[in-house]
Amino acid sequence: MTGSRALVVLSLAALLLAATGCGLADEPAASQGPGDTIKVGAVSSLSGPVTFPDSSAAAKAVFDRVNEQGGIGGRRIEYLVADDKGDPAAAAQAARDVVTNQGAVALAGSASLLDCAVNAPFYAQAGIVSIQGTGVDPTCFESPAISPVNTGPYLNMAINLYYASEVLEHDKVCLFLAILGNTSDAYGGAVRSWTALTGKRLTLDDRTVKPDSDPTPFVLRARNAGCQAVLYNGTEPMAIAWMKVVKQQKVTGVDWLMTTAPYTEAVARALGADGEGTYANAEFEPFTDAGSAALKDWRELMTARKVPLTSFGQGGYLAATYLVETLRGIQGPITREAVTRAFKTLKPVRHPLVGTPYEFGPAAKHRSNRAGKIVQLRGGRWEVVTPEWVRYPGTLD
Repeated sequence: MTGSRALVVLSLAALLLAATGCGLADEPAASQGPGDTIKVGAVSSLSGPVTFPDSSAAAKAVFDRVNEQGGIGGRRIEYLVADDKGDPAAAAQAARDVVTNQGAVALAGSASLLDCAVNAPFYAQAGIVSIQGTGVDPTCFESPAISPVNTGPYLNMAINLYYASEVLEHDKVCLFLAILGNTSDAYGGAVRSWTALTGKRLTLDDRTVKPDSDPTPFVLRARNAGCQAVLYNGTEPMAIAWMKVVKQQKVTGVDWLMTTAPYTEAVARALGADGEGTYANAEFEPFTDAGSAALKDWRELMTARKVPLTSFGQGGYLAATYLVETLRGIQGPITREAVTRAFKTLKPVRHPLVGTPYEFGPAAKHRSNRAGKIVQLRGGRWEVVTPEWVRYPGTLD
C-alpha cells in the first residue's frame, strides 16, 4: 500500500505531529445552501518523494458521475484535492486551506503518509470527518475524526499471521519488518494480538530490515531457523529484491507472505517465475480478478475515466461512495455539522468490495475493514486463493 520510499517519508510525519497539533484556532462552521456546491476535500501526496494519485482520482470519478446525474438534491459536488507534497508543513497548510479557507464539509479519498499524523488533531477540533481512501500511518486508525476504508498495514499483518498459522497450519512462523518512524508499536500490537488469539509465538521476529538492505542475510536466517512461513512488509522494489534472492539462494519449503504493497501488476511482471508461490493480502476484492461481479461498477467507471486499476483506486472509490450515500440521506442543509453528525451516527454500511461493513460512529478510533483476500503469484499472474474473505477474529491494541 505504500510506494518505494514510503517508509522514509513516514518518519517525517512522526516528528511533526506534536508541532502541528497545537495552537489551533476555532474553526468556523462550513455551511452551504441549496444554490451552492457541496465542497468536499482531500489531502493527498500528489508530488514529492512518493505519490498516491489514484485514490483521489478514483474519488473524483465517483463525484463527477454524481454531478452528471444531477448532483445531491441538485447541488454539485466540488472536489478540492490539496497536495501535501510529501512535506509535513505543506500537509498542515493544505488541510487548513481546504477546511478553513474553502469550507469543505468533509474529506474523502485522501491518500498520504503525512495527512493523518500531521492533521488528525486539527480535523478533530474543526469538527470535520475524513473518510480516508488509504490509511497508512497508525494515527489514521486512532483518531475520532478519521475512519479509513482500508485495513492498513498493521491489521493486514495480523491477517497474514492468522492465515499462516491457522489456515496454512504452520508452526514455525517468522516475521521480517522494515521499521521507521512510529510504526514499531503498531506492528507489535498486531503480533501481540495474534499471539493472544492463537497461543502461538513467532519463531523469528526481526525488525531490522531497511529499505536498502540486502535481503540475502535475512533470507538465509529464515532458512537456517527452519521457518515454514515468512511474513514481510516490503514495498514493491523491496519485495522484488527479496524474492529474487530466495530464487538465487534456492530456498525451498517456505511460504512467503507479503502485505498489500507488492500486490501490483508491476511486481507480477518483474518477478515472473522468480515469484512463483508468493502470497499477498488484498485489502479489497482483488482487483486483478477480472471476472468478479463485485468489481463491475468500479472497473467500468475507472476504465471510462482513465483511472488506473489499483488498490489505491479502490480505496478512493469506496471513500467517495460512502460519502455520497451519506450526503443523500441528510435532510435539510448540508453543512459540516450535518455531515459530521451523519457519520457519527452512521449505521454499518456493507459493500461487495470489502469483507466487513464500513463504520464511523462516535468511537475514539476506527478500524472497520477487518478482512482480506489472499492472492498468490502463479505463472506470473496474481490468482485468488481464498474466494471467501479471511476475517481477523482478534482485536488490535
